[in-house]
Amino acid sequence: TLYRALHGPPAPGDAPAQPIPFSHKHHVGDDGIDCRYCHGPVEKAAFAGIPSTEVCMTCHSQLFTDSPLLAPLRRSAATGERLRWTRVHRLPDFVYFDHSIHVRKGVACVECHGRVDEMPLMRTNASLEMQWCLGCHRDPGPHLRPPSQVFDMRPTPKRSRRENDALVKAAHLLPLRRRTDCSTCHR
Repeated sequence: TLYRALHGPPAPGDAPAQPIPFSHKHHVGDDGIDCRYCHGPVEKAAFAGIPSTEVCMTCHSQLFTDSPLLAPLRRSAATGERLRWTRVHRLPDFVYFDHSIHVRKGVACVECHGRVDEMPLMRTNASLEMQWCLGCHRDPGPHLRPPSQVFDMRPTPKRSRRENDALVKAAHLLPLRRRTDCSTCHR
């Protein structure tokens, strides 16, 4: 994209300005809202999706209805004009990434996005550069979880090589050569 060409990739720790200072810490950490409530397509689509105004208004038509911070949300609901969120995690246009396959194979959200349940403002957690991704593709075991734990925000626990190998086997991953082949991510 033009932004990335001009500004380069986001650095870990970057928290871009947003139309509303949305706090994952509050929504996920304090209130316990599951990732899938706001990012519904994450298990079935390449993109996790940004929640619509209607999803936000499910709660905010009743809660914090007079908060000045939520004025853009109320305006969006009244006019039908969508909120213009700034992407936090941006990959170059020549990179293909599919959230759903990673989620289905057992890569937890926390592996790439960090402890969003502790982030007052969403920020980048990892470089998402090619070598970072390849590190996981070459040795996925330490980054995998059973499917029932993919949306758990706690850090991935340290496990034995045998336990990691069992998760890799259960995930039915592509062979190493295919996982690290250029065409897997560059299409």
